[in-house]
Amino acid sequence: MVSEEVTPIRILIADDHAMVLEMFQQFISGVPDVTAMTAPDLDTALDIIDREGAFDLVLVDLNMPGMNGTAGLRKAIERNDGKPVALLTSNPPAHLVPEVLDMGGAGFVLKTTSLRSFYNEVRFMAAGERYIPVELIECRRVVPRDMATVPLSEREMDVLAELSEGKSNRDIGTALGLKEATVKMHVKSVCTKLGANNRTQAVIAAREMNLI
Repeated sequence: MVSEEVTPIRILIADDHAMVLEMFQQFISGVPDVTAMTAPDLDTALDIIDREGAFDLVLVDLNMPGMNGTAGLRKAIERNDGKPVALLTSNPPAHLVPEVLDMGGAGFVLKTTSLRSFYNEVRFMAAGERYIPVELIECRRVVPRDMATVPLSEREMDVLAELSEGKSNRDIGTALGLKEATVKMHVKSVCTKLGANNRTQAVIAAREMNLI
């Protein structure tokens, strides 16, 4: 009996933060049934769709160049030949959920989602389903967090700044004069306060909140 070859799901991820693209693309490279292309802005994403044909799923960042709010999402939906297009964001306004669904969007992917959840969400939407994170369904609006609501200490802000440069715990310790174990503790605290699952997501969340 010859096994039937499975055609990988083709997705396009458009975001102007290189770290976001790198995180998702690195994860997808280790997944056998999903392939991905990336774009740094909407115009590039639309050009890729025109050149490569419609994707099984397109994810577009809400705030990247060319989007102009949901107008960019509408363009991507029109260009992707009826296949799913969803918003990639970490801070969706409360009114956005019904607006996106009304225009035919496939839903939302939060940038702070775990990579395992990301994989499931991608497969779900690529299959033609709509996906809304539980945070939005339960109306727990994801709001910008600032120093008043996320009270990072001065030392945690120092560690966060070093994290944003991609440094290891050892290198951060050297730069700040801290033991590696102490740095690890601060990194864990920063991730907890920013609602992030790992150091990369912490940096992404901090940038979205204009903390760095």
